Amino acid sequence: MRALAGGHLRGVLSMVLAVAVFSLMDASMKILAPHYPPMEITALRGVTSLPLVIVWALLDGGPAQLFRIRWPLHLLRGVLSVVMLAAFIFGLRHLPLAETYSLFFVAPLLITVLAVPILGEHVGWRRWAAIVVGLSGTVIVLRPTGSGMFSLGGLAVLVSAACYALSAITVRVLGRTDSTQSMVVWMLAMLSVFSLALAWPDWIAIDPAHWKPLAVLALTGAVGQWGITEAFRRAPASVVAPLEYTALVWGLALDWFLWGTLPDVWMLAGAGVIVLCGLYLLRSERVHAEAEHP
Repeated sequence: MRALAGGHLRGVLSMVLAVAVFSLMDASMKILAPHYPPMEITALRGVTSLPLVIVWALLDGGPAQLFRIRWPLHLLRGVLSVVMLAAFIFGLRHLPLAETYSLFFVAPLLITVLAVPILGEHVGWRRWAAIVVGLSGTVIVLRPTGSGMFSLGGLAVLVSAACYALSAITVRVLGRTDSTQSMVVWMLAMLSVFSLALAWPDWIAIDPAHWKPLAVLALTGAVGQWGITEAFRRAPASVVAPLEYTALVWGLALDWFLWGTLPDVWMLAGAGVIVLCGLYLLRSERVHAEAEHP
């Protein structure tokens, strides 16, 4: 409690808020998924939240920070965000929310793997063992036997997690020179432009009956982006990052409340393996960082 009293409490509360509202955002995308192509929902995710995020960035730092950036890396993040979100929405169309989250939780493991060749970070044998065990959790969620192993929805979520991991590595590099506001604004701006261009030929007119999930999509997308930014600003990543796993609780609750779906034993077992290995890696990263900067 002493650490939280020292200023981390706001970061923790911001992360809890961000995870909650992002879960509502994902639920709204799942509601829209049967009615519109994944790329169109991707475009709507960017377009509806972008104006709110721009206002936030202008009030918190001004316009100059938005242009002192490394354009090639922002373009890469834009492409990754389109693939990530479109694949995630495709997965939401075919899988329950909690199962989608369970597979997506492999992302922290992939970040650790990618940090070795891209950032030159050292990963010891214990962390490699945790990665291997964690990845085996995805096999459990997809089912070791039966049709789940070949589920296009499950594979799409894994593609989404891989793109998220690559984007997170890019953020680590960009964070050395570019502002948080510029990363958020340009990610959403490029997501909007690229996905609109791809979705336009097959665009389906928006049904007025869907204005409620669209309004939730806009508001939760902007609030969640603010919350997760505030969380990492106010508290160390090793403190707030594990709270992302609370999304599984929200996913289970929303699945039951909105769709009457409950998880089976395989899904819960695989999710448990992935979460425990992810938490171990986050703890190892914290210990490693403290050893380098005592």
